Amino acid sequence: DVQLVESGGGSVQSGGSLRLSCLASGDTASISLMGWFRQAPEKEREGVAVINRHGLTNYADSVKGRFSISQDNPKNTLYLQMNSLKPEDTAMYYCAAGGDWYPSLLSGVYNYWGQGTQVTVSS
Repeated sequence: DVQLVESGGGSVQSGGSLRLSCLASGDTASISLMGWFRQAPEKEREGVAVINRHGLTNYADSVKGRFSISQDNPKNTLYLQMNSLKPEDTAMYYCAAGGDWYPSLLSGVYNYWGQGTQVTVSS
């Protein structure tokens, strides 16, 4: 089993930056793909950015050029650097992990999920 714990959320003004972190523990050797998803009130969960163990990434069009995903494999930690934040980025952000290699933005590919960290961007 794998446990994921997110941190780094908060409230910022439009144009600001935040960095999210996700610490993985447990059977981390089984993980080959990790990513960030978000869900705003009354909206479906959507993929934001994902990365596989080889470093191949995939981003949602809405965050390309503003967000950057990275990982520190020895530390079992995933990061999401979010710059030029907009009010529409406001959501609960979830870390996810799975055993596939293709960097899919589809939530069904991921087996493990964190509890989420709230990001609020004010205009």
